[in-house]
Amino acid sequence: MDYLKSYKKWVNYSKLDFGLKKELDEIVDNPAQIEDSFYKDLEFGTGGLRGIIGAGTNRINIYTVRKATQGLANYIKKTNGGSKVVIAYDSRYKSKEFAEQAALVLAKNNIAAYVFNELTPTPILSYAVREIQAVAGIVITASHNPKEYNGYKVYWSDGGQITDNIANAITREINIIADELLVEILDKEFAKGKGLFRWLDDGILNAYVAKTKELVLRQDIIKEEADKIKIVYTALHGTGNTPVTRVLQEVGFNNVVVVPEQCEPDCDFSTVKCPNPEEHAAFELAINLANEIKADIVMGTDPDADRVGVAVRDPGGKYLMLTGNQLGALMIDYILQMKKHNNSIPANGVVVKTIVTSSMGVNIAQKYGVGYIDVLTGFKYIGEKIKEFEEKNSYAFLFGYEESYGYLIGDYVRDKDAVQACLVVAEMAAYYKSRGISLLDRLNQLFEEFGYYQEDLVSFNLKGIAGQERIKRILDTLRAESPKIIASKKVNVISDYLHESMLSLVSGEMKSTKLPKANVLHFTLEDGSWFCIRPSGTEPKLKIYFNIVGESRDEADQKLSNLKASVLAIIDQIS
Repeated sequence: MDYLKSYKKWVNYSKLDFGLKKELDEIVDNPAQIEDSFYKDLEFGTGGLRGIIGAGTNRINIYTVRKATQGLANYIKKTNGGSKVVIAYDSRYKSKEFAEQAALVLAKNNIAAYVFNELTPTPILSYAVREIQAVAGIVITASHNPKEYNGYKVYWSDGGQITDNIANAITREINIIADELLVEILDKEFAKGKGLFRWLDDGILNAYVAKTKELVLRQDIIKEEADKIKIVYTALHGTGNTPVTRVLQEVGFNNVVVVPEQCEPDCDFSTVKCPNPEEHAAFELAINLANEIKADIVMGTDPDADRVGVAVRDPGGKYLMLTGNQLGALMIDYILQMKKHNNSIPANGVVVKTIVTSSMGVNIAQKYGVGYIDVLTGFKYIGEKIKEFEEKNSYAFLFGYEESYGYLIGDYVRDKDAVQACLVVAEMAAYYKSRGISLLDRLNQLFEEFGYYQEDLVSFNLKGIAGQERIKRILDTLRAESPKIIASKKVNVISDYLHESMLSLVSGEMKSTKLPKANVLHFTLEDGSWFCIRPSGTEPKLKIYFNIVGESRDEADQKLSNLKASVLAIIDQIS
């Protein structure tokens, strides 16, 4: 068996890292664990690597990081020959070590690595790539995954995550490398002496903070209201504490209270089960603190500070988590309100969202005469559109978002940015407080105007070979035997992004999705409800998104319940 052969190669490698050697020795009598660790190479996906930290080709460790970096270096040398790459890392276990290993592989290839000298959010890495005119960027993070994970994301010279064609080309270079154990690195001190390993100081952070403060739309509101609004913020043991609190305080928000137990980096994420703002349980300590001080809003960012979750206080004093779609709709509404007030909505303004994101924000944008563009799931596709707008001078980017708590306002960053989002949310809350209402009140006003949008996400954890086979079986079955009736409603449109097809079951007309290929199925029902199913790009999960709109809250709740039950019953029948 190939995985046993790989296992033996690693165990017998005389220079193997001591910790990894110990781990492999401990699983010598565990064939299932050996198989899972070695049955495949950790895949370099459309954004890079993400996996469980540990020994093996299907794990993230210094050898898989070196191999990925050598593939990146080979691609850089074969294409534009750029001489600089920026590297950042977050608070996860092994993040700094992996960052340094990547830097020393680049140095061995005569490519200078500019490494942040402290934990740095992903959006600041994106900003830095453009700021210092690097050919690429690397950030060591597993974003919001559990503590046993780490990852390796690659950015290109525009500051956005690498697009599919570049990712595929880098993957080919990686696959050429025969032995991950033999990828060479340069001695760190020698690399420093040659200028091939450089630490980045606070200069980039200072420039980023200054740029972010320019996003303020109503300084007059902040001046009047900032001292009256109470904000609780948690970094969830990640990188967000310094930039978020600094930006808020420098623009005038002085009542920002940080959750003390979660402000310091902690690779164990010891106070939460999972450091994911989408998980309500991650906000327990923050909401407890908010109850004590009667805060107006609660904000929390994930470990690499590219996602933000927000909780708001209802009239009874209870804190309610906003969904990613709801927060996105509120932000679009506020930004366009203020731009209209300032007479600064461009004629070619556009909002960009992913195909699994609610259309509520789109309807709000259209009210202001602003268009929208749909892209595949993944913020890199939003970044790709910004680059396209810039090159073609076609649209003015106003806002980009995805339902999983990712938002971007200022395009000096080309990925989702929780620091930017925290600033806009704070300003927005201050503005509505000056009008005698809360964010929740404004959301209810939008529901009354545009309909009661409801959504949900169901994820199936399907690990290992068996899990991957079940994911394939479910998607293959839904393609071959597509349901025509869901929740007593006819299916009007089936969009198969793998085959780039959009079939109308009403007219029989087939159109192109006009988007890159992706293993995604999207079903739109006759009442406008939809569900979408796809494998996760970062975890061994199958994700099913549900979205409906009703004329009342009760109707919306019932429609969502019916849609979920009907779809999950179909999935359950696929063995």
